[in-house]
Amino acid sequence: MPSSTSNFKRILRLPRLFFRQPTEAESVHGGPPLEFERPIPPIPWRGITVVVVVVVIAAASAWEFYCRSIGYGPTLNDNEDLWTMTRQRIKPESIVIIGDSRGWFDLDLDELQKGLGKRPVQLAMGGGCGYPVLADLADDKTFHGTIICSFVPRLFFAPPGTPPMERGEKAVRRSHTQTPAQRASQYFAMPLEEHVAFLKQEELTLDDLLKRLPIPNRSDARVPPRTPPYFGTLDRERRARMTEECARPGSELQKRIQQIWLPLFTPPPPPSYIPTDVFMAKIKDAIEKRARDTIAAVEKLRARGGKVVFVRLPVTGGLKALEDKTTPRNQTWDPLLKGTGAPGIYFEDFPELATFNCPEWSHLSAGDSVEFSKRLVPHLRAALGM
Repeated sequence: MPSSTSNFKRILRLPRLFFRQPTEAESVHGGPPLEFERPIPPIPWRGITVVVVVVVIAAASAWEFYCRSIGYGPTLNDNEDLWTMTRQRIKPESIVIIGDSRGWFDLDLDELQKGLGKRPVQLAMGGGCGYPVLADLADDKTFHGTIICSFVPRLFFAPPGTPPMERGEKAVRRSHTQTPAQRASQYFAMPLEEHVAFLKQEELTLDDLLKRLPIPNRSDARVPPRTPPYFGTLDRERRARMTEECARPGSELQKRIQQIWLPLFTPPPPPSYIPTDVFMAKIKDAIEKRARDTIAAVEKLRARGGKVVFVRLPVTGGLKALEDKTTPRNQTWDPLLKGTGAPGIYFEDFPELATFNCPEWSHLSAGDSVEFSKRLVPHLRAALGM
C-alpha cells in the first residue's frame, strides 16, 4: 500500500496567475513535484473573440472615417527612421537635397533628374535646420557629391536646443544608431501608413490632440505657437506634395495656415530674467558660430571635390514681408555666400523664378513645384559648373 508521502500527486489551482515555482510550504518533502494547472473559465471564447474583433474594426473604421472627413489622408510619417532609410541611399557622388520644408515641397525629383543627370536624394525635413545634415555629410569621408541646400534664415541659424536644430540632430543621430528592430518596424509601418489616414503620428496622437486645447498665455508661461496642420503628403522617397485642399485658392485650410506662419516666424520676446542686451549678444554669438561652422563644413566638402549650392526658394504674402523684416538678405544670405564662397540662387534675382505664388505663403503647390524645378535646373547647372 503506498504511503501518504510517496506516490503523492497534488493539483494546485491558481486562477489568473502565471506559472511559478512552488514554495516550501506547498512542496511535499521527498515527493514528486507539484503539477500546476491554470483553469480556463467555461465561457464562450469564440463568441467573445468575434465580438471583440467586430468592435475593434468598427471603432477603427469610425475613427478613420472621421479623420478623412476633417481633411486627413494616408501619408507616410516623416520620422527619423524614414529619414535614415533615405540617408542610406546616398552614394559617394550623389546629389543630395538638405534644409527645410521648402526644399521638400518645391523641388521635384523627376525634373531635377532630367536636368542634372542624377536622381537627387531628398533629406530636407519639415521645420528642420539643415546644418546638422550638412555637417554630417562633411564628416562622411566617402561622400564627395553635390549638396543643394534650401536656406530659410530663421531655421538654418536656429540656435542649439531649439526645435529646428533638435529635429536635424535627432535624424542624424538615428542614422548612426538605428537598430534592426527600428528598421524592421519602419518597413512594416509603411504599407499601413500609405492606406490608413489616422496613423498621422504628428497630429492624431493623444499627446498632440491635447496640445490643441485653447490654453491662454500666463504671466510666467507662454504657450508656444502652433505648427501647421496636415497639408501635404509624403512618399517613400520623402517627396512632399501639397494637398489639393491647401492649394485651392481661398480655402479655409490655406487661410488658417497663413495665419499660423506669422506667429511661428515672429521672434519671441527676450526673457525677462536676462537683460535684453545680454540676450541679443548671445543670439549674435550663436549666429556667428553657426556661420563659422558652416564655412568649415563647406571647406571640408570642397577639399574632397564636393560641391554645395544654397537656394532661397519662393516665399510670398505676409510671410515674405515678415522674413524680409526680421532676417534681411544683407544680414543673412549675403554673408553666408561671402563666407562660404559657395554659389547661391535667390529666387527674386530671376524673373522666371520670382513669379510663382505660394498658396499658403511658404510652399509651392504640387503642379508649380514641377514647373519651378524645370526653370531652376539651368541655374543649378550654371552654379555647379555642369
